[in-house]
Amino acid sequence: MLKITLSTASIAMMLATLAGTPAVSQSVTRVFTQLDSKKCRHTRGRQVEDYGSWRCAGHDGIGVYLSAGDQRMHVSFGSRAAHEPAASQTFPAFNSAYKGTIEWRLETLPNGKSRAFATILRWNVKLPDDERETTGRVLVVTRLGPGGVCHVGYVDARSNPNANELAQLIADRHARAFQCGADAPVVLGHNSPDFSFPKKE
Repeated sequence: MLKITLSTASIAMMLATLAGTPAVSQSVTRVFTQLDSKKCRHTRGRQVEDYGSWRCAGHDGIGVYLSAGDQRMHVSFGSRAAHEPAASQTFPAFNSAYKGTIEWRLETLPNGKSRAFATILRWNVKLPDDERETTGRVLVVTRLGPGGVCHVGYVDARSNPNANELAQLIADRHARAFQCGADAPVVLGHNSPDFSFPKKE
């Protein structure tokens, strides 16, 4: 895993540089959709610790696929979502992402149409000292197909006041060229020592 720890000044400078880059500022946009597993089509699991799967509506016809078991979740996207690498990627600690807001990063194609190339979703991740309440929050950046759907990077949302901007930075700079199964996910910003991030499979 590629861990990048930057000072506040360095992060601010990087964000300012990114915002001033024409290829990013002019062609990358975003839309938001709401995720609520209670409103999705649920298929029951067959084992005791298999909670089943959910198929939800996303942006522009892109399906959102959730699966859960043993108090951990997986979130994937697209027509082959259940067979993509993201469908088996999760955190070592107990976690959930049953409900939230999905940010879709869009690029403008030469024909003028837009295409979603990445998503950002906040996961709840249990910390070692948590008992009933899960206090950890991680923004997960996922690349979309073609070329595979998988985790590109992570941002500790509780340790970074500008966590959303850092996640957008990961998405816009890394997602489109990221190679699932070959490249190491990027962890950007400050990280709590209690967190255990997923490793490259």
